[in-house]
Amino acid sequence: MDGGGAAELREAHRLTGHSDRVWSLAWNPFTGSGAGPVLASCGGDKAVRIWKRSPDGAWHCSDVLEDTHNRTVRSCAWSPDGKLLATASFDSTTAIWEYSGGDFECVATLEGHENEVKSVSWSSSGSLLATCSRDKTVWIWEMQPGNEYECVAVLQGHTQDVKMVQWHPFLDVLVSVSYDNSIKVWADDGDDEWHCVQTLTEADNCGHSSTVWALSFNKKGDRMVTCSDDRTLKIWDTSADLSQPKTGDDHESWRHLSTLTGYHGRTIFSAHLSSEDIIASGAGDDTICLFTEVEGPSYRLILKKEKAHDMDINCVRWCPQDPRMLASASDDGTVKLWELRGNALD
Repeated sequence: MDGGGAAELREAHRLTGHSDRVWSLAWNPFTGSGAGPVLASCGGDKAVRIWKRSPDGAWHCSDVLEDTHNRTVRSCAWSPDGKLLATASFDSTTAIWEYSGGDFECVATLEGHENEVKSVSWSSSGSLLATCSRDKTVWIWEMQPGNEYECVAVLQGHTQDVKMVQWHPFLDVLVSVSYDNSIKVWADDGDDEWHCVQTLTEADNCGHSSTVWALSFNKKGDRMVTCSDDRTLKIWDTSADLSQPKTGDDHESWRHLSTLTGYHGRTIFSAHLSSEDIIASGAGDDTICLFTEVEGPSYRLILKKEKAHDMDINCVRWCPQDPRMLASASDDGTVKLWELRGNALD
């Protein structure tokens, strides 16, 4: 048992097949009747693998999506209805895959970024897609009939590589994080013009002092966690009505709530909030940490899993169908599925 008293993170399955580092993971969000969990993984081998659970409980790779990207696939994301998968690549393109007739087909390729696309995210309605790149920009694409996608905005404001974009769980509000150490919040002004409505920095908002790698929202959409090269996790809270964004200097929707530091010895590459509000973090020290909120509001470590992988952990993701199942991806080429056991929330 790894720290945290009653909590235990048990390795349940090890998924092998990628021939290079695994960068990103995405659980299919569809939770309809009889739907078992489906996981997508992507990596340096230019491939995307789809994993499904068999009736006997074993996991297998059902599909390998390849021969579309010619460089590393850095990020993958399912549409809210689970029918489309977007994949972002260092080849500067984003591909859209549709599952029909028992096979995945690439139905669209989005081009426009000058170089590596680092992240892709769908809005809650599924009508908008965001991508970000080393070219310092964030693009917003609108889905059109016939698998067409139109770029409706190019967001410029970051001064360095943009590492990740993530849509709010139910509002058309987008957050991006960057090598420039900042977190930016973007919103539509009501006239289809997108603006940065807030920037969270170290100087003004108790933000990060180095590259911000990732972010995650809670289910309610009023909390956000970010992680960084500065080896901290930061929790952000909002009481503002984000559906009515202001563009003036007085717009301060998100405020710093808590900083978690001293738990990881190297860069924290990934953080994810479960539906039970448990924060998972994965880092370059090969360790997974789990945190839960206590009164204060503050957060406590409930578990630290040393040597969870043999190399850097690039991504951690909680399963929507099973909130005590965690997936992790690593430079060691494996994907691991973990079961959280014990009275972790007590």
